[in-house]
Amino acid sequence: MLKKKVLIQDTSLLRKLRNGQNVYGTCVTSTVPMWPIGLQRAGLDFVFLDTEHIPLDRTELARMCQIFRAYSITPIVRIPKPDPFLACQVIDGGAVGVIAPYLESVEQIIDLVGATKYRPLKGERLNRYLSGKEEIPPDLKHYLEVYNAGNICIANIESVPALERLDTMLSVPGLDAVFIGPHDLSVSLGIPEQYDHPEFEAAVRTIIHTTRRKGLSVGIHFSQSPDRQVYWMKEGVNIVVHSFDVALFGQRLRDDIGSIKKAVGDDDESDNSPKLVI
Repeated sequence: MLKKKVLIQDTSLLRKLRNGQNVYGTCVTSTVPMWPIGLQRAGLDFVFLDTEHIPLDRTELARMCQIFRAYSITPIVRIPKPDPFLACQVIDGGAVGVIAPYLESVEQIIDLVGATKYRPLKGERLNRYLSGKEEIPPDLKHYLEVYNAGNICIANIESVPALERLDTMLSVPGLDAVFIGPHDLSVSLGIPEQYDHPEFEAAVRTIIHTTRRKGLSVGIHFSQSPDRQVYWMKEGVNIVVHSFDVALFGQRLRDDIGSIKKAVGDDDESDNSPKLVI
């Protein structure tokens, strides 16, 4: 009975994605247990937990995944590198979606699909099934579908080589979605953090349109104003990864303290105190 309840919960986000619906989330870096209810009250569908750049150990990550799931917030985890064993590890800890960073080859996509959709099968036998050299026995196929029901396989596309191989990479069966990494993509393009540059915008449009044409969902992560999210949603983005906890706290605190200082005449325009870089 417990297994059935978990499957029902986990398939809701994947069902929304397959129906082409918009889903909303943010990145959380803090392990404080009060965050899940805050995200739930905000009406978010998922939380993005980034172990590539954030120092979360395995125990902390598993606890966060389980708590977020208890609040019906789907945990999506980015692993530190493209590694099917790491992908299986975070799913074992409670992740529902897995993102592998900086993917640039079909082989990497296949490995990620194998880890998220075919676990616990590994090794040579899995490779033979994924390559089509051998057909999966019906009983095993059914077992794997039930065992991995609701798991979401997401590729991070964030480089020029990935752009050049995009069509073939996104043709791998089992891939569910693409996350665009704007910072790394801009650096790979040679125009770091120039998010309004025509070349950057053209690259993002190519990724969005190719992904949607393949019938997959696509998201982009920005920590700036909501206007940028709306802009790209009009181009086809349906996974909104908006900002992260530290940035949101800093932005709101800066605005609130600024309003208070202005109201009492303490708003010194010459204030040179360090500012949070978002």
